[in-house]
Formats: sequence, structure tokens, C-alpha cells
Amino acid sequence: MFDSLSGKLGEVFDRLRRRGALSEADVTEALREIRLALLDADVALPVVKDFISEIREKAVGAAVLRSVSPGQMVVKIVHDGLIAALGGAMVPINLLAPSPIPILMVGLQGSGKTTTSGKLALRLKTRERKKLLLASLDTQRPAAQLQLEQLAARAGVVSLPIIAGQTPLQIANRAMDMARRESFDVVILDTAGRLALDFALMEEVKSIRAAVNPVETLLVVDAMTGQDALTTAQAFHEALGITGIVMTRLDGDARGGAALSMRAVTGAPIKLVGLGEKLDALDGFDPERVAGRILGMGDIVGLVERAAETIDQAEAEKLAKKMAKGKFDLEDYAAQLKQISKMGSLSGILGMLPGVGKIKQQLAGANLDTKVFRRQEAIIGSMTRAERRNPDLLKASRKKRVASGSGTSVQEVNKLLKQFDDMSTMMKRINKAGGQEAMMRQMQAAMGQQKGGRRPF
Repeated sequence: MFDSLSGKLGEVFDRLRRRGALSEADVTEALREIRLALLDADVALPVVKDFISEIREKAVGAAVLRSVSPGQMVVKIVHDGLIAALGGAMVPINLLAPSPIPILMVGLQGSGKTTTSGKLALRLKTRERKKLLLASLDTQRPAAQLQLEQLAARAGVVSLPIIAGQTPLQIANRAMDMARRESFDVVILDTAGRLALDFALMEEVKSIRAAVNPVETLLVVDAMTGQDALTTAQAFHEALGITGIVMTRLDGDARGGAALSMRAVTGAPIKLVGLGEKLDALDGFDPERVAGRILGMGDIVGLVERAAETIDQAEAEKLAKKMAKGKFDLEDYAAQLKQISKMGSLSGILGMLPGVGKIKQQLAGANLDTKVFRRQEAIIGSMTRAERRNPDLLKASRKKRVASGSGTSVQEVNKLLKQFDDMSTMMKRINKAGGQEAMMRQMQAAMGQQKGGRRPF
């Protein structure tokens, strides 16, 4: 997400910081490069022009050029400008209305609208403790209603029973009637999409909107479509007056220009972003955090939140106690791998750490993927309980058996055992040396040994 833009802006700001004192010509040259970086990231031209104009006005002032650290001041100005362009503040889903609250999901076919409806249902159920009803109004796409029914089952929420032959408007009215009778808090109405914008689609959605009077009309757009996403957003906003935007596949778009343009083009805030295929891969859109990630400042708050949501606290405490006693076996190692895998891809996790953008190329060749974890889990799963608890039992013949059973190679088994052995050795040293302070010293020493004794950050 934003990798391309982040890398180019990072290069510009590094040069500014190295120069110390800045002239107006230095700032002008930097702004020219920022402009090109934004355009290359697929940000809409009018948005780029306004953004650069505002940044120039603030960055060439005497207070900036004569400050102690003018380069850093320019970075701050750009950071604040990005936050403003992205919407300023996080805007949550509006649930301040009498129940049942109708939420209308609109968008083109293929934007991920139905899947997003399921994700939103799970999010409101788990985070807001709401009683959800999901209803598919899509009578155009084959099996669309069945797909939403299956998503509802996975999310653990109720879906409206399917009655063949009903029109979308009839389905919407039936959903609201059921929600009132059975005391549902929120009704998510998934409307039909089309392959392109057309009059019939808009008229159908308008009639549904008039009938149910939704509290939220959320437009689902695919970030991968770039400038086309802006055209779609503008058309839907003019026709329906959308209250918010959900951007899907933002994790797959290295440029991210559509996100930077969306608020300026429609006036509607981005409220949610889809960052993966899993049902829980739907996050709130926080402009400040996103701006920080674009400028390589990371998103520590987001990382902590993700860890809190996915890591089993009881399991983590149990493992910590075993480590404190110097006991750590392959079953514990496998449990750790599962916990980390729940947090998503390693590249995504590392992208939330400050400064990691500067070593992006090194990380790209390091095969940082949760698939590696799954292979290691398969290797451990192919061992006997005795072998997991006492890895010293794993001699040549046993390693061949484990490799064959897990669909891996003996070399991969050896690599896993070496990693485990290194971790066990570190745990024993920490235990002898006296706890967490020693752990920090060990980690700092290990980082210092990389790249000829230089720290990677």
C-alpha cells in the first residue's frame, strides 16, 4: 500500500534533510519531485495542483527556511497536507440512529461489494456488539444471494431468507420489516452492481434508497482501478449523495492514488478499507496513520491494535511463563507461528514499523511471507509428540520421514531446527542474565551484527 509513493517521497526528504539550510530554489525543486511522485501514484491532477499549491505557500515562508531544521519542517508540512487531503480525521460508521439502522452498500460489479458486506457485518458484530441482518438485493448476478447467505454464516450473523422472484425493492422492504419485528440493530442491504455505470442501475438504487432511507450509503470501490474508481465515485455521489466510501484491495495497490484523490473528488470520507481476503480484513481509515505510513513513519498504533485483536492473551501469557523457566519446545514454536500468521502478511506487519520503507528492497528478497510459516507448521505437525518436545531425537532417518510427511525437504527441516535452536539458546541466555532488560540487549546486539555490524535502521 503506497509503496511506490512512499519510496519516492522518502528519497526527496532524505535529500532535503542532508542539505541543512534550504533556499527557495531547493523547496521548489523538491515540490516538483513531489508533484511527479503524486502523479505517478495515480493521484488526480486537480488534487495534485491544489496540494502542491498549499504546500508551496507554507514551505517557502521565512519561518521554514530559517528554522533550525528546515528539511524536517518541510516534511511536517507535507505530512499535515496529506492528512488534510485524506480527510483530516477518522470518520466511523454512523450508528447514532434508532434501530434498525439501514446501511446501503452500492458500487459496480466486481468491486468486492458483497464480500465487504460480510466483512462489515462481522466488524459491527464483534466491535460494536450489534445484532446484524444481511440482505442481498442482487437479483442480477447468479448465486449472489447464496454468496451473501454463506458470508453471513461465516460471520455468525443472520441473513434474510431467499424468496425467488422478488424485486430488489420488495426484498429491501421485507428486510426492514423483519428487522423491526425481530429487533435487529443494523440491516446491511447489498445492492446489485453492473459492469459499468448505467441509468437502470442508478434508478434501481435510487428507488431502494427512497424506500429505506438509509443512515449510511456506502460506496464500495476497487483501489486497483485507479482513476476509474474516481469516475465511479463521482457518478454515484452525484446520483445518490453517498455518505462514505469503502476502498477494497488497498493492500494490492502499490500506488494508492485513488485514496488520496477520493475525498477531494467526492467530498465523502473514506470510512473503511479492505486489506485482504479474510473476513476480518476490514479496517477503519485513519488519515493521520495513513499519512504516517506514506512518509515512512509507520503505524505503531495500528500494529498494537492488530496484535491485540489477533493474539490469544492467555496463550501468550502461558508461553511467557514457560520461557521464563527456560522451557521452550517445538510445540511452543508452532504456537508462536500461528499467532504471528493471524496478524497477516509479514510485509504488511513490517510496513507498519517506522523506517522499514528504507530497507524495502532488502526485505523484498527475503521471502517474507506467512507461507513460510505454514511450511514450518507443516514440518512440526509431521513430527511425533516426543520429537516436538525433544528435537534432539531428530536424526537423519527421522528428518527424512518428517520432510516426506510435510511435503518439504530435509534442508528445510534442518533450517527450522537451526532457527529453533538459536531461539532456544537466546531464551536460556536471557533467563540466566536476568529477564527483559537482558532480552533487549540481546536483540540490539543481534541487530548490530547484521550488515557488517551496522544496524538496519
